[in-house]
Amino acid sequence: MPTSQPPVFVRKAELFRALGHPARIRILQLLRDGERTVGDLQAALDLDSSGTSQHLAALRKQDLVETRRQGTNVFYRVKDRRTLELLQLAKEILTSSLEGSRTLLQDLAGEEFEPSRSRA
Repeated sequence: MPTSQPPVFVRKAELFRALGHPARIRILQLLRDGERTVGDLQAALDLDSSGTSQHLAALRKQDLVETRRQGTNVFYRVKDRRTLELLQLAKEILTSSLEGSRTLLQDLAGEEFEPSRSRA
């Protein structure tokens, strides 16, 4: 019988799930320098309005972005700048991981390989 998870772990998982799509990460990166309209985001992402709206809704649900309405435009911005720090930390972790892979690939490329000689 599965045990239920403490609410704090469920909430953290939901937060990371909201960050778990490349388009959502891209949205947050686009908002890094300030607010943008839905139309701006849609054009930059090359998504239709439905897809853009779904991604924005997922980010809004987790309080990662907030909106401001001006006339007919809806502007989005990052709600908490620490979200961008989290993405920067993820980039640093990924960079370290890839550096390790590059070192391994360089080691493999420099490794001498001698096929075993068959004994007849």
